[in-house]
Amino acid sequence: MRKQINVGDAESMAINSLMFLADDSELLARFLALTGITADQIRTAAGEPGFLAGVLQFYLGHEPTLMRYCEATGTDPALFQEALRLLPGGRQDID
Repeated sequence: MRKQINVGDAESMAINSLMFLADDSELLARFLALTGITADQIRTAAGEPGFLAGVLQFYLGHEPTLMRYCEATGTDPALFQEALRLLPGGRQDID
């Protein structure tokens, strides 16, 4: 049986994922290039609705990055999609 997560868990996962990529200059550069924000805008952007969902989408959009994070943190990759659905900007009407 898979672990059920709530919105708080989803937010924590996204924040931890953001910290993980911030500690990796290669990942951070790719994230900034894809999102169009600058490093000094991250703190402000993180408070915007949809930003945390965007962090999870970044991982879900590149499986090697997702697996690197999951292996380093012991996170079940399946939880990323579930967490994304719980966050503003990540909800999807299609299951």
